[in-house]
Amino acid sequence: MTPTLVRNQPAADVSAPADAGTRARDWAEIQERMLAPLYEAVYDRMEVGAATRMLSLGCGSGLAMLVAAARGAHVTGVDSDRERLALARARLLPDADWDDAPAHSPHPARRRARLLEDGRPAPAGADGAPYNLITVFEPIGCAAGDSEGLVPALRSAAPLAVRGASVVLTGWGPPERCATAAVLRVAARLAESARPPRTDPGRWRPTLRDDLEDVAARAGLKPDGSGRVSCPFGYADVNSAVRGLLSTGLFDAAVRATDRSQVEKEVAEALHPHRRQDGTVWMPNVFRYLVCVT
Repeated sequence: MTPTLVRNQPAADVSAPADAGTRARDWAEIQERMLAPLYEAVYDRMEVGAATRMLSLGCGSGLAMLVAAARGAHVTGVDSDRERLALARARLLPDADWDDAPAHSPHPARRRARLLEDGRPAPAGADGAPYNLITVFEPIGCAAGDSEGLVPALRSAAPLAVRGASVVLTGWGPPERCATAAVLRVAARLAESARPPRTDPGRWRPTLRDDLEDVAARAGLKPDGSGRVSCPFGYADVNSAVRGLLSTGLFDAAVRATDRSQVEKEVAEALHPHRRQDGTVWMPNVFRYLVCVT
C-alpha cells in the first residue's frame, strides 16, 4: 500500500481556537475512534484490499486511512486542518526512510509512503493510476453549511478516479436513533443565545433524512446503495467526553457566542443522563453511509 497525505490550502480562519493543537489531539486520541465501526463496515462493503486506490476527503488525523492501509490499500488523504494532518503524518509517515522499509518491517502498512503538499488531490500513485474509491468519513448533515465545500471537492476529485468509481458519503443517522443528538442541541441553543443570534456556518442542526442524497445529487453522483452502522460513543469519564465532543468542531459557534467554559459546563450537564455507575459515559448512535458511483 502507499499512504499519501495532501494538504489543502484554505483561507485563514480568524475564529479558529487558540488551542488548535490540543483540540486536534483530543480528536485523534478520544473522538476519532468512535467512528471505527463505520470505517470497518464501509471497507467490508467495498471489499477494500490490495487492489484499492482510495482517496479520503477530510481524512482528519488518519485513522480511517490507517485501517484501509492495514488491509493493503493504497491511500491518499486530503484535509484542510493542518493540526490533524500533522497527526496523520505521524501515524502514516513517521520516518523519512519508510520507502526503504524491508519486507519484514513491523509496520508493512507504512512502506513506500509518499507525502504531497501541493494543495490539491493528486493521482493515486507515482504512475498516475486513478482512484477506484473515494471516501468522506467526516459526517455530513450535522452542521449548517457542512457540505458547501464538499460538493466542489467531490467534483474536483471525480476526474482523478476511474469511470464508475465508488464514492462513499457518511453522516449521522436519525436524531431519534442518536443519543448524542440531545447533547449536540446544547451547541445550537448556546449559539442562538447570542444577541444578535449567531448564524455563522458550522453551528449544529438536526440531521435531515436526505442529507447524503442531496450532496450526491449536487456533486453529480449516482446513489448505488446505503447502510446503517451502530457507532456508540463511549468515554472513560465526563471530562473525556466533553473534550472529545468539543474536538468535533460542532460546538465552535457556541463557543464564539458565549465562551468555552460555559459550553464545557453545559455539555457536562447534558451528559449526566448518559453517565453510568462506574463514571463512564455511553451514548448509542447510528450513522449512515451512501454508496455512489461517479
